[in-house]
Amino acid sequence: MMKIDSPLKLGLAAVAALAITACGGKESVRQPAELVDITNSAVKPHKVWSARAGDGSEGRVSGLRLRAEYDALYVADRDGRIYVYGLDDGALLWKKDTEARVYSGPTIAGATMYVGTLDAEVIALKRADGSELWRRKMSSEVLGPPATEGDVVVARTVDGRVYGLSASDGERVWSFDRLVPSLVLRGSSAPLVMGGRAFVGMDNGRIVSLNVRDGQPLWEQVVAAPSGRNELERLVDIDADLLPIGSCIMAASFGGEVSCLEPESGQILWRRAIRSYNSMSASEDKLFLTDDTGVLWALDQGSGAAAWKQEDLLYRRLSAPAYYKGFVVVGDFEGYLHWIDANSGELVARSRVGSDPIIAQPVAGVDKLFVMGSTGRISAIDVPSGALASAR
Repeated sequence: MMKIDSPLKLGLAAVAALAITACGGKESVRQPAELVDITNSAVKPHKVWSARAGDGSEGRVSGLRLRAEYDALYVADRDGRIYVYGLDDGALLWKKDTEARVYSGPTIAGATMYVGTLDAEVIALKRADGSELWRRKMSSEVLGPPATEGDVVVARTVDGRVYGLSASDGERVWSFDRLVPSLVLRGSSAPLVMGGRAFVGMDNGRIVSLNVRDGQPLWEQVVAAPSGRNELERLVDIDADLLPIGSCIMAASFGGEVSCLEPESGQILWRRAIRSYNSMSASEDKLFLTDDTGVLWALDQGSGAAAWKQEDLLYRRLSAPAYYKGFVVVGDFEGYLHWIDANSGELVARSRVGSDPIIAQPVAGVDKLFVMGSTGRISAIDVPSGALASAR
């Protein structure tokens, strides 16, 4: 077994390479599915505006995310610049350079914005103009976006620690830590903070519920337990953001489990054997997610039963899905957006926003879908009202 002092963070490309090595080199590289023309599609996605947010994630997987609020679209790039755009026309409202290697966020809470950095910092900025309020040094890199509710900001670091920071000045209020496996994926989910609790997905396949006020653990639940003959097979990271839906917290693990957990007790109400590292989205009654092979799933929220699965996009390195106006929308490694009927799972339209991979999850606004390519190109996309009904 591999023994190292700190966790080795694997990118997804490295995971794929190691998977072939683990099979003795006999397995051929899996080729992305070829795209088949969609004929007579009545769904016509169109670009409303586009802009560029610096260099984006510089072509790499990261915790950088678009954040669509009622007043603007917020985004950061890996060079530490924050960009804020108007929702209607994409006009640049303001830009700020934090002079840090920003890796995660931004998170918006009231009048404040938070980002995490590769230099082991959480930075708080004024939402109105990006002026710095404080920055706090952590124990290691902050790969997942910070989260907050009220007076405490919760941040998870790559070494397995979770911190509660004062929202007013960044001073440490509490800390919590767990051992990290020696080999993990390079990524971290954002803590989910609600109802006075912080729910955190860990690299050991567990979810922990903490009291936001003092960091005391309330419960800890195993979503996926390590198993297998080598470190690669034993990966169980929870890198997908936890998603609250009704009386459930939805969690997805690279260890091969999607689960619905009861927030008060952590009891697992149902689980489904799906291996995923991407975040999820939901409609009124369905949960949508992509697995590690590129299959797009729709699960019943109440039972976890499969409503449908879409297998035409295998190995196209799909983004996490967004739910928008009756469609499930995913991006791929060639800059295509694929539009799927949320009720039937039928692939009904395809559009392209550029040639860069779409790594970050598209974000559904009130009347636009916002998409960011891996080098910072942002597009606002819409479909005509009633498009899904006409497509049928």
